[in-house]
Amino acid sequence: MRNADLIAQKLAAFGATHAFGIPGGETLALVDALTRAGIAFHLTKHENVAGFMAEGVWHATGAPGILVATVGPGVANAVNVIANAHQERVPLVVLTGCVEGWEADTYTHQVFDHAAVLRPVVKATFRAAPQSLNRVVDKALCLAMTGQPGPVHIDVPVPVAEGDAENSPTAPPGVGGRAQPVAGPELARAREWIAGAQRPLVIAGLDAVNDEAADAVAAFVRSIGAPLVTTYKGKGLIDEDGPQALGGAGLSPLADRHLLPLVARADCIVLVGYDPIEMRMPWRDPWPDDARVIELTPVVRQHGMHGVGITLYGSIRHGLALLAERTPSGPTWPQGEPAATRAALAEAFGPEPEGWGPAAAFHALRQAAPRDAVVSADSGAHRILISQVWRCHAPRTLLQSTALCTMGAAVGLAAGHKLAAPSTPAIAVCGDGGLEMILGDLATVRDLSLALPIVVLVDESLSLIEMKQRASQLANAGVDFAGTDFPALAEAMGGHGVWVDDAETLRREITEALDRPTFTLLAVRIGRRAYDGKI
Repeated sequence: MRNADLIAQKLAAFGATHAFGIPGGETLALVDALTRAGIAFHLTKHENVAGFMAEGVWHATGAPGILVATVGPGVANAVNVIANAHQERVPLVVLTGCVEGWEADTYTHQVFDHAAVLRPVVKATFRAAPQSLNRVVDKALCLAMTGQPGPVHIDVPVPVAEGDAENSPTAPPGVGGRAQPVAGPELARAREWIAGAQRPLVIAGLDAVNDEAADAVAAFVRSIGAPLVTTYKGKGLIDEDGPQALGGAGLSPLADRHLLPLVARADCIVLVGYDPIEMRMPWRDPWPDDARVIELTPVVRQHGMHGVGITLYGSIRHGLALLAERTPSGPTWPQGEPAATRAALAEAFGPEPEGWGPAAAFHALRQAAPRDAVVSADSGAHRILISQVWRCHAPRTLLQSTALCTMGAAVGLAAGHKLAAPSTPAIAVCGDGGLEMILGDLATVRDLSLALPIVVLVDESLSLIEMKQRASQLANAGVDFAGTDFPALAEAMGGHGVWVDDAETLRREITEALDRPTFTLLAVRIGRRAYDGKI
C-alpha cells in the first residue's frame, strides 16, 4: 500500500465519495489512490469549478469535499475557491502534489511555496510525511469539520505519495457534536431578558445551518413569539411560507429599508449562529451598545461588527432549548409590526407590473420548480434579487457565495449537488458575465450527463457594478459587453438552449429541462438596467 492509498482510504472511511480537479504528473498517484478507494475522481476544466463542485457534494451528503490540484499553476488556479471555502465555512480537503524540499533547492520549474500561499485562507496546512500520515489526515479532517468548518491543505510530495506506507490506515476521527452551553448566571440573565421581552426578534445564520439546528430554530421562534430574519445562507432554517419568516438579509438596500427599522424596534434580539461576514455595511452596529442582545455561537467572534450583551458558547440546538425554558409573559409585537414588514417585503420584491423582468422571472421559476429543488445563485444583482424573492422550505436549498461573493460559483455548486444527490432537482442561476467565466465546464456537466437547467439572466452588463458606477456619477467604463448567442453555444457544447422572453416560456422550459440528460441554457433576456429600483 502506498502513502497515497492510506490518505485515500482514510478519506473514504470518513464518508468522502467524490473528488474533483485536473491531474498533473505530481498528483497521478493521488488520483489513482482515490479511485481505488472508491472515491470517484471527476475531471473539470478549471480548479475553481472543481472546488465548487466539491462544495456542492458537501451540501448534498454532509461529507467533506475533495479538491485535487497539481504543483504550481494548479494550486494558483485553486486559490479563489479555497478562499471562498474559508469565508463560506466549507470543509474542503485540498490535496496538492509537490516536489520534495531538497529537490526544490535545485529545481525551480513550477515550484513555489504552496503552504505560504494558502496559509491565510485555510484552517491549517500540512506537509505529508510517511511517519505521521495517519495523524495528519486525522487532524486535517477534525479541523475541517469542527467549530466553523473550513478548508484544510495537505501538500503531498511525489516520493511520499508513491512510496510504501509505513502503517495501515487507522480508523477515521470521531467528530462529535458541540458542547452544551454551561448553565450559569449568563444563561439565567438571558432567560430573564427573553421573559421580559415584548418585541423579541431572532437573527439566524450559517452556523445554525451547520449545527443542523433548523427544527430547534423553528421551535424557538414559535415559543417566544419572535419573527426570524436570516442571512442568505440561513434561508430555510424555518419554512419561509410561514408567518414568522421575514426572509433573508445581507446585500439588499431595499430589504434593509424594511428590516432595519424592525431591528431598531426590537427590545430583545437573539443572534442564533449569526456570522455577519455575509452582511453589508448598514448591518455594522445596527443596535446601540446597551441593547439587549443575546448571542448563541460555536466560536469566539472576532468580527467587531456589533456588540452583544450576553454570549453563550457551544451547540446552537442545545442553547436554544435552554433559552426556551423562559418565554415572554404576554403577547409579543402587539402592534403587528412583523406582519406588516413581511407584507411590505412581499410587495417590494413582487413581479414587475409590466409582466416581465428579473423579478417576474424568479417568481415564475419558483412556481415551476419542485418544492424540494436546490437552486444555486452566482454573484451579481440577480443573486440579491433571487435571495429576496426565493422562498426556501429547508436549509441548503439556495446555495451561493455570500461572504467572498465570488462569481463563477453557481454552475459548479448545482452540478456537484446533482452529482451527489441525483434524485434531487438542481438549478443554477447566473448572470451572463458570470457564466462566461466558466463556459468550459459546461462540457463537464455534459460529460457527466447531468440534468441541469442553467438560467442565465442576459443583460450584457455587470449590472451590480454598473449600478454602483452610475450612482457614483462615473462614466460608463468596463461594465458592458456584447451579447452571446447562448442557445447556439449550448448546442455546440452538447447541451440544449432556448431564449426566454416571458414567464410562461420559462415555466414550460424549466419543467422540460429537469428531465433532459444534459445541461439546458435558459437565456432569459431582461435588457440592461433591469434591476434599477428592485434590489
